Amino acid sequence: MTDQSKIPLPSSVERAIAGFDFGKLGGISSPGTLPPENRQRVVMREVTIEPMPEGSAPAPVETPEPAAVAPVASPTAQPAPRPSLPPFEPVTFPQVFHPVNRAHLREGGLIVPEGSVTALMEEFRIVKRQLLLQVGELRRGGLGAAAQRILVCSPLPGEGKTFCSTNLALAIAAERESEVVLVDADFAKPSILSTLGLPGGPGLMDALTDPAIDVAQCVVGTDIPGLWVLPAGNATNRDTEILASSRTAMVLDRLTQGAPNRIVIFDSPPALAASPAAELAKYVGQAVVVARADQTGQGALEDAVSLLSACPNIQLLLNAVHFSPSGRRFGSYYGYKG
Repeated sequence: MTDQSKIPLPSSVERAIAGFDFGKLGGISSPGTLPPENRQRVVMREVTIEPMPEGSAPAPVETPEPAAVAPVASPTAQPAPRPSLPPFEPVTFPQVFHPVNRAHLREGGLIVPEGSVTALMEEFRIVKRQLLLQVGELRRGGLGAAAQRILVCSPLPGEGKTFCSTNLALAIAAERESEVVLVDADFAKPSILSTLGLPGGPGLMDALTDPAIDVAQCVVGTDIPGLWVLPAGNATNRDTEILASSRTAMVLDRLTQGAPNRIVIFDSPPALAASPAAELAKYVGQAVVVARADQTGQGALEDAVSLLSACPNIQLLLNAVHFSPSGRRFGSYYGYKG
């Protein structure tokens, strides 16, 4: 597993669309602020984050200012609603709770649940609110259990998808009436367990390949209320073919059976670097695509959106923008003394 204990901190997000010409993909706008040194931020309808290269611990960097995320129309028609499982008893997970390594969270620039309110926390609160609002709309639209699933990926490695998915999960876990299952779906290079300091064990791929394994029993409990983690499981060179099997829908439905307030977040591999992201897009109600302003080409971004077209709602996140035209600030109110 990759050690992501030193993921760069996120900073603020602004209307940085001019340099990326995202007009073809949909409007993008975002609030912004330049937090303290080594911080970046995230916002939604716009989302922002400072990613770290997958599988490596980056050296200290200047605080770039990330940009925004906005809805993008999917190139294909919205899939027919997928029926939910019958109203059986709510699925239960093992009641063994492992401590999340708070030192890893701080070193990686992630949200620390018991910590003070920060700009980072406020930005992810804004992001999660938009995502949860869309979850409700999709559920009312009849999408079924898929409405409760969110895919987080990027076109290429090193653009911050794991940082984003982990912080989103931590933010949603803080909801009083919701809980979240963070799924490590990067089967080739899983990193969620090492990021949170959790023990290994069987995971999603094991439950997909062996009908005798109940995926609910693979879920790892944490000492952060509302936060559950599903490991990637044993590596295989047939992950895409296994995801394409008829068993996948049943296994994923099991995670939210009888739990309408449970959100499932998938940290998937980069869409252009590995095929599982495109396959997982068939099973989720929303996809958040993380791109980096100083690295991701528009062609790569458009290709990634096209590959994820099975998902009815695709949103873009532009990172590492170095300017803040409006000068707007988010998350600083709690430190204000007036």
